Amino acid sequence: MRNIYYSIVFLFVALVLITSCKKDFLDRTPSADLDEEKVFKDPALAASYADNAYNHLVDEYARFNAHRGTTAQASDEAVSGNADVSVRTLNQGLFHDHYERGGASLNDIGDIWERAYAGIRLANVTLSRMSTVPWTNAQSPSRIEGEMHFIRAFLYFELIKRFGGVPIVDKPASIFDNIDIPRNTYQECLNFILADLDKAEALLLPDYDASNYGRATKGAAAALKARALLYAASPINNPTGDLTKWASAAAAAKVVIDMNKYSLQTTYADIMNVPQSSEYIMIKIRPPRIIDGFLLDFVMSPGSGGAQGSMNPTQNHVDMYEAVKKNGNTIISSAPITDPNSGYDAQKPYDNRDPRFYANILYNNVLWQGRNMGMWSQTNGTTTTYGADFRPNNIIYSATRYYCRKMWPEVYVRNTTQRALFNFIFFRYAEVLLNYAEALNESTDSQIERQLAIARVNEVRNRVGMPALSNTLTQVQLREAIVRERAVELAFEDFRWYDLIRWKKAKDVLTQPVKGMDVVRNANGSFTYNVVTLPILYQKRFEDYMYLYPIPRREIFKSDGILKQNPNW
Repeated sequence: MRNIYYSIVFLFVALVLITSCKKDFLDRTPSADLDEEKVFKDPALAASYADNAYNHLVDEYARFNAHRGTTAQASDEAVSGNADVSVRTLNQGLFHDHYERGGASLNDIGDIWERAYAGIRLANVTLSRMSTVPWTNAQSPSRIEGEMHFIRAFLYFELIKRFGGVPIVDKPASIFDNIDIPRNTYQECLNFILADLDKAEALLLPDYDASNYGRATKGAAAALKARALLYAASPINNPTGDLTKWASAAAAAKVVIDMNKYSLQTTYADIMNVPQSSEYIMIKIRPPRIIDGFLLDFVMSPGSGGAQGSMNPTQNHVDMYEAVKKNGNTIISSAPITDPNSGYDAQKPYDNRDPRFYANILYNNVLWQGRNMGMWSQTNGTTTTYGADFRPNNIIYSATRYYCRKMWPEVYVRNTTQRALFNFIFFRYAEVLLNYAEALNESTDSQIERQLAIARVNEVRNRVGMPALSNTLTQVQLREAIVRERAVELAFEDFRWYDLIRWKKAKDVLTQPVKGMDVVRNANGSFTYNVVTLPILYQKRFEDYMYLYPIPRREIFKSDGILKQNPNW
């Protein structure tokens, strides 16, 4: 940890608030050549110094190898069509490798460790100087103090959800301090996080004006507390199944619900693409994104002008969307596609599915940007032709015959529209409802209480017209329904990988064959569909010791044996 505390890099982000056209708070940062003594003699610079801590939060989905990898591709949600090495460090169990080769920002381990402790240092420095700054009416010192407690808590949560217990540093380290300190336990870290969040909730406001939209609020602190307690109650951190931990998680989520401040927005398909929403509890504020970068070089199909479309949903994920039956346009029943009474037709696999399927997945022959996506092959004698969006064994095209609609706003057309919104959502209300339902279901044997949990899941389902779950579901049945609901509702939003880990389901799920779809175009223009197992390159590995990430080796080596590695790494 020595390099983290002896240096700090000031990051600069020029952001525009979409609705007000004003510079937002992260665009007012002090120059990197100012030392801390000068900064904290000037209240404006001190406030800006504090704002830099926001830049250390995890705030991007496609964050591995600049913009070419996500945790979705480490989980069963997707694969990386180009077998990106930063993703394969996770899905092949080679967690150390890319980081140790100098790619600190290229995976979910070294980058998180370094950015989290750098952000924690910023928060610690700011908190230690709060009483010395000559604040004026132009600043909000109470808000700043609350934000520092929130950000520090958030960063520690990001650490413990990956590594387990980590060293707690609650004050700035001077050059004379011994910073080689042992790890605290998970519970000690959790207690520290909760204490910070209690302070944050007391200091933060429910809302801010337009120029400060995106800052942590009282609701964000409450949502983070609910998420942290849900993880603490989950099997990986609660091996004895202590029901009081689940009850605490449910109560924390209920606090957010009872604020009566947040609600599901009426539409789901644009959940990532609106400037503000009743559902957003906290998002990363950005201007409209240009088409270059991760959209062009990661999400978009080459047939639509993309450089490489390597964000490829798996058949495993696609199969989690229920089949539905309709009366006109109204869904009257639904069931998993494995249910023989669901009405699912393997040769019409994309007909009559959960509406969130159409919002999240691009599939063969779907109308997109004024044309039908083509993920087919067709053989006529010795000649084989392909649809515009598929080439076999070509890393820039989909490996599964699917592309990710959720990450690809339809307005992004090469050489036409160059900018559109694509948000990173820290917290949205649908997650809180599902967190509450899961925690309440696990905390009780009462069917009356379970019906309260079912009602919250049904709120999420009803938003897209899915029929309500039965009030008679057992605990096991509701647990299975919540697993499926989180998979489809929160698809590709950086949840599935960590859900599988906290549930201790990763080994069972990720070692199942990873599948895609083979699509053959027939002479009459119809299509034949066959589910296929992907080549070994796309199969994933997970062992029991991988439920905790390894602490970066360089941190272990620097600590003179004080910082202990996780088992078997």
